[in-house]
Amino acid sequence: MFSHLPSLQLLLLNSNSFTIIRDDAFAGLFHLEYLFIEGNKIETISRNAFRGLHTSMCLCFILIFRDLRGNKFECDCKAKWLYLWLKMTNSTVSDVLCSGPPEYQEKKLNDVTSFDYECTTTDFVVHQTLPYQSVSVDTFNSKNDVYVAIAQPSMENCMVLEWDHIEMNFRSYDNITGQSIVGCKAILIDDQVFVVVAQLFGGSHIYKYDESWTKFVKFQDIEVSRISKPNDIELFQIDDETFFVIADSSKAGLSTVYKWNSKGFYSYQSLHEWFRDTDAEFVDIDGKSHLILSSRSQVPIILQWNKSSKKFVPHGDIPNMEDVLAVKSFRMHNTLYLSLTRFIGDSRVMRWNSKQFVEIQALPSRGAMTLQPFSFKDNHYLALGSDYTFSQIYQWDKEKQLFKKFKEIYVQAPRSFTAVSTDRRDFFFASSFKGKTKIFEHIIVDLSL
Repeated sequence: MFSHLPSLQLLLLNSNSFTIIRDDAFAGLFHLEYLFIEGNKIETISRNAFRGLHTSMCLCFILIFRDLRGNKFECDCKAKWLYLWLKMTNSTVSDVLCSGPPEYQEKKLNDVTSFDYECTTTDFVVHQTLPYQSVSVDTFNSKNDVYVAIAQPSMENCMVLEWDHIEMNFRSYDNITGQSIVGCKAILIDDQVFVVVAQLFGGSHIYKYDESWTKFVKFQDIEVSRISKPNDIELFQIDDETFFVIADSSKAGLSTVYKWNSKGFYSYQSLHEWFRDTDAEFVDIDGKSHLILSSRSQVPIILQWNKSSKKFVPHGDIPNMEDVLAVKSFRMHNTLYLSLTRFIGDSRVMRWNSKQFVEIQALPSRGAMTLQPFSFKDNHYLALGSDYTFSQIYQWDKEKQLFKKFKEIYVQAPRSFTAVSTDRRDFFFASSFKGKTKIFEHIIVDLSL
């Protein structure tokens, strides 16, 4: 438009009726020093409207004065770039007033607190697909590296992956073989790395990473008489001592707590029998240690750690919640919550109110085997897996204080969801009992671009 006037130093655009300044509107005006845009009806200035005037490094020195008086802008995401420029520039710029949205009307654009919340959203995109089935995923850090242990019952493996900082993906690191492996749980004690490998047949075992062999080697067996059908492994610490519990789902099974004694892990306490436990969750409730056991034959029960006997004792239950497959605990804004997975009926989200857990939300979950909470910074999610349809990711709505549907993902027969962060990137593993294991990346989307 002005390319035939390359030496122009002063430009007046006053009392015109244009409402938008588009990209490259002033291209070719390399020597422009004064730009007056006054008394128009401008509502939008494109992000690259002033591209071509000069390089960004000279912006504050060559463009001495811009006059935007008499113009009102829609102060939405499209104006974010102008807001950021006003915050950073040393140029003298007249006030820019907002015509909307309602909460910003008649305010100065420079007085808007931030566009970060309104102008950004998040998404989950497939980062990597692993060509095998799996039922559980666990993550651990060792010597500044990030690892993932994946249970693969059909391949009779516990596959250990590591993050490749060069290729920027997860690659095979080691492979622990077994029979019908349903769980691989990493335990870090001092500089030692152990992996509890739970199996449906042939007993369960504990492996230890051997530096000289640069692989995991068998460290000890877990008594077959106590654990016959492991369904979940939960790691926890009490008074600086390390424990793990295996939930046993067989009719004659004994869910058992194991304790580290500096030489190995030994059975410390059998919790109860004949209840076919499906999941165990360690929870700190008001500073006291608890275990919550879910079962196919009763409502979830709550056990509390007795400091005198140093054992777990019955403390209560979660009423009216029969046939719960799994219980997961999580915190948001210092408040304790539980997610309870049900295959038939509605899964539940509950909140601790200093006396008991109270329901805050029911989620339709026919065919669900897992309802997993996870967070990346200030974004809180629930992943609800389904054997019959798409799995749902819910995001926490701060205003409504509820989880709202955020995204559908397709994973065949999902059995677990696990959050993994490395190299300032966030990932989300989705295990699949009948298909390929998928790794999604959690990304930030700038709506102002």
